[in-house]
Amino acid sequence: MSEKIFFLSLGCDKNLSDSEHMLGILQEEGYEFTDDETEAGIIIINTCCFIGDAKEESIQEILRCAGYKETGSLKALVVTGCLSERYASEMETELPEIDGCLGIGSWDRIGEVVRDALLKKHPHVFDSNARLPKAKRRIVTTGGHYAYLKIAEGCDKYCTYCIIPYVRGAYRSVPMEELIREAGLLSENGVKELILVAQETTLYGTDLYGYKALPELLEKLSEIQGIEWIRLLYCYPEEVTEELLLTMKKLPKVLHYLDIPVQHSSDSILKKMNRRTTKAEFLEKIRLMREILPDIALRTTLITGFPGETEADFEDCMAFVREVRFDRLGVFCYSAEEGTAAATMDGQIAASVMKKRRDRLMRVQQKIAFQNAELMKGRVLSVMVEGRIAGEDHVYAGRSTMDAPDVDGLVFFECGYELLTGTVVRVRITASREYDLIGELIE
Repeated sequence: MSEKIFFLSLGCDKNLSDSEHMLGILQEEGYEFTDDETEAGIIIINTCCFIGDAKEESIQEILRCAGYKETGSLKALVVTGCLSERYASEMETELPEIDGCLGIGSWDRIGEVVRDALLKKHPHVFDSNARLPKAKRRIVTTGGHYAYLKIAEGCDKYCTYCIIPYVRGAYRSVPMEELIREAGLLSENGVKELILVAQETTLYGTDLYGYKALPELLEKLSEIQGIEWIRLLYCYPEEVTEELLLTMKKLPKVLHYLDIPVQHSSDSILKKMNRRTTKAEFLEKIRLMREILPDIALRTTLITGFPGETEADFEDCMAFVREVRFDRLGVFCYSAEEGTAAATMDGQIAASVMKKRRDRLMRVQQKIAFQNAELMKGRVLSVMVEGRIAGEDHVYAGRSTMDAPDVDGLVFFECGYELLTGTVVRVRITASREYDLIGELIE
């Protein structure tokens, strides 16, 4: 193909998985790729609209890239992803700069849409969002040593603040045999760490097999040669079972790390959020996690400023964080998304109040995180090499088993010889620097 493609993937790692599959399809069809937007004849943007800021970023990127029709070589601008799906009817009229549009249930038709966009047919392809697209090939863009394995699509929980069930449809698990095949191909291409993602990973298999099949999936993935680490993200704590924890304990490749989105601790706010759990149940589940896996690293996310959140509700959340002492924690201000139940609730909180509460909560967590980092001194950690630090011939950065890519910290250490990215080494921690650790390589 004569036209080169520049591909921009916005939003979450689940979106990135879709993007990598689309890249694989386009490569099979003979397209070449470029990192230079100005020389691209085709630009594809996989958009996000989870919260207001993400939606705004997607729109701004569409408008920015459209400018290359005047200043670059752009002939066709194609948009897919959540923004495209959510505003399917508005995209053509509100953003005439777009030459082709496809929905999240149609990403395996990306080649068709690109061809028609170049012919100025303005394709608008939206299959049902209940559909699970498939692709044979995938181009990993994360450096090659780790990859996200999306094990399910959609969500059935209908939290009152979340647009995802309306955009991505009902929960659909990817058949186990397909995941094993994809993981095997990833391993053959050098991937060492599989990071399992979905809107909710712990419910995997309930729609296909009638039971929570995540423990069984972990067993099968652990059998794949070449895979050294398996990490779990997006595990709703109320769905984490003792069976899952015991499976994690039994399988050496499965890291003692869980990302458990809590969102709040106040029972009144949890009820308004339509979260099917209570603070007491959270605490009991966390106690069980730490009892079965004493070295487990726990990550969570919290929301400040949900409609009706009182100062007492917020103080409850502060106390909860101090009590649990999460290893990793992110805080987001509530975003009122049109079409969600929470957007029309009484008691909407001023943005300034949300931000102050977010900052207060992060200061509490920062103190905990720095204290936890200090306690790591003297421990020996398994670390996956990410690469050499620019300008430092002998200094490397890596991630420990406690650190997921992009959201957690790094471990820095010196090594006098070349280490390949993806190599797992042992590092004794000697110091900490805010969220990061410093150590010495154990030969």
